[in-house]
Amino acid sequence: MKILVAGGAGYIGSCTTEYLLDHGHEVVAFDSLAKGHRAAVDPRARLIVGDLADREAVRGVLAAERPAGIIHFAAFIEVGESMRDPGCYFRNNVANGLNLLDAAVAAGVRKIVFSSTAATYGLPRTIPIPETERTEPINAYGESKLMFERILRWYREIHGLQYIALRYFNACGATARFGEDHNPESHLIPIILQVAQGKRDKLLVYGNDYPTKDGTCIRDYIHVLDLAQAHLKALENDLSGSFNIGSGNGFSVMEILAAAREVTGHPIPAEFAPRRPGDPPFLISDSTAARIRLGWKPEHDDIRQILRDAWAWRQAHPQGYRE
Repeated sequence: MKILVAGGAGYIGSCTTEYLLDHGHEVVAFDSLAKGHRAAVDPRARLIVGDLADREAVRGVLAAERPAGIIHFAAFIEVGESMRDPGCYFRNNVANGLNLLDAAVAAGVRKIVFSSTAATYGLPRTIPIPETERTEPINAYGESKLMFERILRWYREIHGLQYIALRYFNACGATARFGEDHNPESHLIPIILQVAQGKRDKLLVYGNDYPTKDGTCIRDYIHVLDLAQAHLKALENDLSGSFNIGSGNGFSVMEILAAAREVTGHPIPAEFAPRRPGDPPFLISDSTAARIRLGWKPEHDDIRQILRDAWAWRQAHPQGYRE
């Protein structure tokens, strides 16, 4: 298939692009490079630099390329920032996404896979979280993703655009060539590894009074290669709907810190800080539906191997993509 990957120069987009190419597909990466990196795009892919905010440019690209499917990663992802500037998140994650959907319909594209999030659930009542759990986001980031999922359902109803929204949990790990390099960095594992590298003095652990085993938040960590596999399975499937993608295992911040100290051999100093707004105590996935209905099977769900892969990429790219 020819696949257009919106946000193909970002972390998950770059790793998924590599995975698709390794499995024989043609990839056109579309990215503004505002958050992504040109060096993160596999040279076997064709990069088109453009912005989803430019409605006519997006229409032109889709009309010219006529991909068999689209994978949409081009969203802002920082929960804290979304609570300071919600308008930015609704404009980029919803309004700009509509430009992509309208261009897809006009070009006759039949399938889109959307990068959604477990943040759509808010404070879940059921752990692990099934897709039947109520969706009540507690931050603007999660709300923007849920809004777009609802829009996708209507585009399927009205235009016949098949969609799968993958609600994944904490993406992490790396391939040998591509890894996580955000600026600023807001994700736990790369921040921990930056401390191990000496790029930060310490890790700030936000909140130690949650109702968890050690007082810190518990999250489900999923290797980026397993995410890439899920996106390809979704493209190959005729279903429409929302699916959880996670390991089903929960680790607290302190457990991740202990494992990172073991993997890196560094002490990684840490101290506690106040809770951040919008952080639920538990997010653990029930991914049964994806395993059964999409045929998805994670192959990299050992947390120490995830950390080893991320650490190996960090050591090979100490300045990230800005070397």
